[in-house]
Amino acid sequence: MGFHKVTPDELEWDEYTSYPGRFRAGLTDGAGLRHTRANFIRHAAGAIGPRHIERVQDETFVPVRGTLTMYIGDPPVRHVVPVGAIAHVEAGTAQQMANETDDELLVFVYGAPPERAGADVIDSAV
Repeated sequence: MGFHKVTPDELEWDEYTSYPGRFRAGLTDGAGLRHTRANFIRHAAGAIGPRHIERVQDETFVPVRGTLTMYIGDPPVRHVVPVGAIAHVEAGTAQQMANETDDELLVFVYGAPPERAGADVIDSAV
């Protein structure tokens, strides 16, 4: 079938053990994605993700709820990404997600190619 749908009650949230207050719900399999990958990432107020450099995967970030702050490049430059905007980060570029607000943040993260070759974690920008 050429159509897939993932509903909120189907999401399984896993907390990142190294980053408290940060959760991931995988969408790739449920959405039937064959050439890309996707996740919802949820950040509690004040939560941050790892600053890292994806080796081969470009990633697009779409805030669904809340305001995303990203630190991009080396040295890191702070970018605020509100709902209605997107940020696209090419492989090989240093990046870090953060929720610098008092509200929960929900971000749709879309990556290509679907195969991950890993990422290099570097010193945090925040």
